[in-house]
Amino acid sequence: MAEQTEYETNVTFQTEKSEEIKFGNNNFLEVARKKAVTGEGENEFVSISRGFFTPEGEKRFRKSIAMPVEKEVVDGVIDALKKMLK
Repeated sequence: MAEQTEYETNVTFQTEKSEEIKFGNNNFLEVARKKAVTGEGENEFVSISRGFFTPEGEKRFRKSIAMPVEKEVVDGVIDALKKMLK
């Protein structure tokens, strides 16, 4: 019989810093360094999220991707994005 492990499901996300890139009529990209905090510890990551502004000016997020904060990973994504412009 497999051993069961109980995991805590309460996760709090904290945004350490973020940059917003507006495009189109009411769209934006948010690049952020975030921290997921649980009772068992913390995990830092970088997220790129796409969203839009409601008619009331509130942010709504549609899609997101997260990656580790390791320099090699972030630099690799930056290099790949730059190659898309050539």
